[in-house]
Amino acid sequence: MNDTQGHRAGPLSPLTQKLFALNRGLMSRLEAAAGAHGLSLAKLEVLQALVAAGEPLPLGLLTERLGCAKSNVTQLMDRLESDALVRRTPDARDRRSVLARLTAEGGRRCMAATAAVAAAEAAFFERVPAEARQLLQVLARMPADGLA
Repeated sequence: MNDTQGHRAGPLSPLTQKLFALNRGLMSRLEAAAGAHGLSLAKLEVLQALVAAGEPLPLGLLTERLGCAKSNVTQLMDRLESDALVRRTPDARDRRSVLARLTAEGGRRCMAATAAVAAAEAAFFERVPAEARQLLQVLARMPADGLA
């Protein structure tokens, strides 16, 4: 809280607190939408990357595209493979490489979950569509790493 002179009592400003709260609320809704299709947002992101590629991807390239650690992709691939949504196959061009291949069920589940997540996102912002666009414009001017 701020005192009468505008100083904050806690470590975070009201703006930061609100951004965090909005993020938690939005992520909760999006995770629930993906979860209704047996996916987490992280699993959905892997499936979406494979759909976007239109072909099997080497795990190293998939890791780069997702911008996360190789161990995270390995764990996600383990889970997706056990759900029969992806398969690992040898790369005929490079014996050291393994490809992530989307299964037909993985493609279907990706499309359904993507639609559900998009609907949940739209519902989250439906009361303030103009303000949401303005907020996006403001946030777009900020550097991604928070540094100038």
